[in-house]
Amino acid sequence: MDTSTIDYVIIFAFLIGIAGIGSLSGGKQKTVTDYFLGSRQVSWWTVCFAIIAAETSTLTFISIPGLAYLTNLNFLQVTFGYLIGRIIVAKYFLPAYYKGELKTAYSFLESRFGSKTRTFASIVFIVTRTAADGVRLFATAIPLYLILKIDPVIAIVMIAIIALIYTYTGGLKAVIKVDVLLMFLYIGSAILAVIYLINLLPDGWTSVLSSASVDNKFSILNLGFNNGISGFFSDPYTLIGGIIGGAFLSMASHGTDQLIVQRLFSIKNLKGAQKAIVGSGFIVIVQFAIFLVLGVMLYAYFGPLDTRSDEIFPKFIIEALPSGVTGIIIAGLFAAAMSTLAGSMSSLSSSAMMDIYIPFFGKQLDEDRKLKISRILTITWAILLIFSAMIFKESSKAVVEIALSIASFTYGGLLGTFLLGLISKKVKQKEALIGFTTGIVVMVFVIFLTDIGWTWYTLIGVSATIISSSIITKFGFLN
Repeated sequence: MDTSTIDYVIIFAFLIGIAGIGSLSGGKQKTVTDYFLGSRQVSWWTVCFAIIAAETSTLTFISIPGLAYLTNLNFLQVTFGYLIGRIIVAKYFLPAYYKGELKTAYSFLESRFGSKTRTFASIVFIVTRTAADGVRLFATAIPLYLILKIDPVIAIVMIAIIALIYTYTGGLKAVIKVDVLLMFLYIGSAILAVIYLINLLPDGWTSVLSSASVDNKFSILNLGFNNGISGFFSDPYTLIGGIIGGAFLSMASHGTDQLIVQRLFSIKNLKGAQKAIVGSGFIVIVQFAIFLVLGVMLYAYFGPLDTRSDEIFPKFIIEALPSGVTGIIIAGLFAAAMSTLAGSMSSLSSSAMMDIYIPFFGKQLDEDRKLKISRILTITWAILLIFSAMIFKESSKAVVEIALSIASFTYGGLLGTFLLGLISKKVKQKEALIGFTTGIVVMVFVIFLTDIGWTWYTLIGVSATIISSSIITKFGFLN
């Protein structure tokens, strides 16, 4: 079925509407604290929904159904680890952050180790987030260029510009308020797709069960002991690997990544921040379950196809759904995208401004000048995200795995350094920096020279960071 005029109207009305709503909802900002932290007056439940929208948006909508279409529900094991990691962040990380008036996640590292550690961590975050969210931006462009039959580059630029408009004008407050609306829109769109899928299958849900049973598509638990030690560690979706990997990845992403921590800092007190992060852990399990089951249903509908997994759901949207419904679901996809992209632009510019520019160049600037520079940085990171997306558009690998692998590449060193700051009083700045660097270097070898699954990356990086720093401290190699 071709995309109809009504679909185009719905899609473009949504994009324009979101830009307008976001721009108006942010209010006026007089300081960088207003612009990047929402004046620290955002409610915990609003941030809870914003966290979910930011972390799983595009990847959930596009790549998770494709992953389940190709395999099964084993990815759900990782989400159980996500919840465990958030509980640890709420109990141990957030109390340390709320002891002072911190403005970024990396302010903590300066208070514990020194300014060099803060700067290095911020640079690592900036590089990692730009690459990982470039993948997310490309994933969002997939259905747009398929529908409109336009060049992928044009699709990427269109999406980025919409997110930039309200991030630039409304700051973090606008980003978070729009996130709440967007989350319900894209989850609602997914549920709408599920309803239509059931109606299109000959025997409804019975068709799904019959198809899934043949290829064991509803398998959730995978102990992973069938292929020996090497097979156990190369499979990212084993029970132990999923839970441990999910927990450490979530500790890193929700405890040390400015994309999420920035949202938590917008809440005025510790108790509210703890509610937001733990609450998001329960909701995100349900959300991933919906999209994984959707992937199994797509397998029942299409059967095995020789196509890129990330194009399975867009293919269904475009070819099988009636006019109007197609537009609504595509709008839901863009809803999923806007939150991640807007949050990335805000978190990248806030870290660049507060962790690098102000400490080195802007200590004497007044608030008006700081605010102008902050907005210029927001535009800069929007442009860099566009270029990052173009780099990954030729990859044939599922985008969810690309993005998570990129994040895991540096998350180990980052999380390891934060853990050193929390649990060790003896490790100083030099030892922490060496450990941080060691964790990243070790991951270079692990990623390029081994077949270890991505769920183990963060744990390996954390271990390398903590062990190397502790050995150097214990034996006084730098004394």
